[in-house]
Amino acid sequence: MKRFFHKELEEIRSKIILIGEKANDAGRLAVDGFIESDLEKAQAALKIDDEIDTLEVEIDRASVRYITLRSPVSSDVRLIFVAIKASHDLERAGDEAHSIAKRTRNILIRDGKVTKPVAIEEMSRLAFDMMRDAITSFIDEDLELAQGIIKRDKEVDKLNKQNFKELYKQMDDVNGEASTQVETILISKSIERIADHAKNLAEEVIYLLTGE
Repeated sequence: MKRFFHKELEEIRSKIILIGEKANDAGRLAVDGFIESDLEKAQAALKIDDEIDTLEVEIDRASVRYITLRSPVSSDVRLIFVAIKASHDLERAGDEAHSIAKRTRNILIRDGKVTKPVAIEEMSRLAFDMMRDAITSFIDEDLELAQGIIKRDKEVDKLNKQNFKELYKQMDDVNGEASTQVETILISKSIERIADHAKNLAEEVIYLLTGE
């Protein structure tokens, strides 16, 4: 059963949920822009980054203010600690989405479309599902869901290595393809990092619920 939170804590908690949703939305838009060769989606992803940065600052300030003005019990201190760490992880996930969008824009401006998406779609589906479930585990205080997320990170790592090997083999300097392949390798790496941040959030939820 979910706990009752003081108004200020509930506001911090709500902003964590919001920054997580925005980071996930930005990532999905950026990757969809890549897979679908859709420059508008990549541009839309870029615009979300400022909103994510603003939310991170608001969460940090609200957390410090709460600790300064209140005398929080240990469970509330854990929530504040998790809020600060989670907001940083989610902001960095937003940064990775921003990076994917920028690299997608570079590819589309240079090549007109994406021709070698490798396993980006499958990899991104796994990563963004992890992020969605990490946010859900935070909302619902679902320990079992949070623990399951950590195990799923290895599959994303495996696909990232697969993408790197495949693109590295294809790399050449003809018609600028090497630049596109490098950009795609870095997009794959950004998705892998988003999955890492989802795993971090799951670990933070476990700490929030168990103290371990």
